[in-house]
Amino acid sequence: MPPSVTDAAIALQAFPDGNALARALAQAVADDLRAALAERGAATLALSGGNTPKRFLQALSAQRLDWPKVIVTLVDERWVPEDSPRSNAALLRANLLRDEAAAAQFLPLHRDADQPEAALDALETVLEPLLPLDVAVLGMGSDGHTASFFPGGDRLAEALAPASTALVLPMRAPGAGEPRMTLTLPVLLAARRRYLHIEGGEKRRVLEQALAPAGAALPVRAVLQAVPAPLPVYWCP
Repeated sequence: MPPSVTDAAIALQAFPDGNALARALAQAVADDLRAALAERGAATLALSGGNTPKRFLQALSAQRLDWPKVIVTLVDERWVPEDSPRSNAALLRANLLRDEAAAAQFLPLHRDADQPEAALDALETVLEPLLPLDVAVLGMGSDGHTASFFPGGDRLAEALAPASTALVLPMRAPGAGEPRMTLTLPVLLAARRRYLHIEGGEKRRVLEQALAPAGAALPVRAVLQAVPAPLPVYWCP
């Protein structure tokens, strides 16, 4: 029998629309970053790609922060160059890393290599000094994937292994399209603050399924099982 997951694993915050959600999540993340800056003089932030976070990223870019001391990276990335419309790095540059937020330091997960395996050592080297992350904002697909933890992923078990020492791993899966590079579950769990950002009725139903015994095969369930405190979930219809 799979480990149990209950509604207590999440702290659901529902908003009337995407704009209200974006403002609230941007405020929460900015407050976390300010706390990190005050305590340690620097802050690290890992963000997700896709279409859902655009408004949130735009709202976050308007927050008044000591942006030059903020290091931004991605939770995962498609293995495509930055001039591809599929690039998460391009998404961040267009929606977050602009105006004053353009001064943030950006660490992309894509490198100039044909396959993600060729970039593993270089990425581990630059990521390790930045850990633990101060904030990680996760998304979720309608198939229950989060980060690049896809159903049927070729290295899914390795990426979700609680005792894994890998910081990043390549991932290939039927629903992933391109090969991916993803932070591993231990890296996400070690973040000082984590959020899950989802929108729409379908994703709300997928989340509810992941909380139920029938959702044992959904990768996001592994995150819900392992988080040390209720995971803040920001949702709107």
